[in-house]
Amino acid sequence: MNPIRVFIVDDSAVVRQILQAALAKDPNIEVQGTAQDPLFAWQRIQGQWPDVLIVDIEMPRMDGISFLRKIMAEHPLPVLICSSLAESGSQFAVDALAAGAVQIITKPQSGVREFLQKDAPAIIQAVKTAARARVRALPQAGAPATPAKAALSSGLQLLAQRSTEKVIAMGTSTGGTQALEFVLQRLPATLPGLVIVQHMPEKFTAAFAARLNSISTLEVREAMDGDRVLSGRALIAPGGKHMRLARSGAQFIVQVFDAPLVKHHRPSVDVLFRSVAEVAGRNAWGVIMTGMGDDGAQGLAAMHQAGARTLAQDEESCVVFGMPKEAIRLGGVDEILPLERIPHRLQELTGGAHAR
Repeated sequence: MNPIRVFIVDDSAVVRQILQAALAKDPNIEVQGTAQDPLFAWQRIQGQWPDVLIVDIEMPRMDGISFLRKIMAEHPLPVLICSSLAESGSQFAVDALAAGAVQIITKPQSGVREFLQKDAPAIIQAVKTAARARVRALPQAGAPATPAKAALSSGLQLLAQRSTEKVIAMGTSTGGTQALEFVLQRLPATLPGLVIVQHMPEKFTAAFAARLNSISTLEVREAMDGDRVLSGRALIAPGGKHMRLARSGAQFIVQVFDAPLVKHHRPSVDVLFRSVAEVAGRNAWGVIMTGMGDDGAQGLAAMHQAGARTLAQDEESCVVFGMPKEAIRLGGVDEILPLERIPHRLQELTGGAHAR
């Protein structure tokens, strides 16, 4: 097996040296080269594309997020952002994930040498995970199918606040930030309420939900314990907490709670999907999209057995075809669709307004 070729872009010579030494500990990784800024890196990697890029944010001549967008537009590659600016919940971190970063590695403001040396095993694992990602530019299916929030009529705004007797549950992981942005931006506020698990660290999800809320006609928010599931509202499980669907009288609500990791994750897609199967049964739709591992596969199978309609993102459009693949293998998927078909199909199935 050929080693994973890594290229490091950081304006600190010390960071470049330490990262190179850390990665050299694994015989399956080869540092192809390093550069002190993105423009020099772009010249160096032309025609000899690495398998993974490690990129800082704050650099001369071009910042790391602008470089990430350039990479994704011209030659998509798996990119790890390694920066002290990408702290949990920061706008830099959210922008990086939205632009296509596979993972964020947060460097401390001080003690960088000790941090990189101590965290070498985690960085090596992040590189190996990124190398398995099938990164590509997002499909361009024309303008979003929904108008801006400000343009919603008062009738639609009232409709969006109705209790929902049905629910859409979605689960994503690696690559899911972009996939969710693509889907939610194209859904109308007339759909049943959505409950969503995206594997993210604590403090990231609030900023991520705020970003989605700003570009969607849906009300997107980080879930709080006891939040009602309403038509036109999407609730995203907070990082570091599990979320499940429950009933309060005739209403759907979410419960947000502490509990051990499930399938190495908290929040866990399986926890959410199993609760949807138990509480909503055939009054639900399940969607599993790009992600590493198998979290959500058993939960989606439970939803399928309870009578819910279930969708999975296809291999070609996934960054990582792990979670959907396992869900398909377990027989819990009714339809396998490319990412660009999922928004329209959800509207067809739920009776929402059709995409324009």
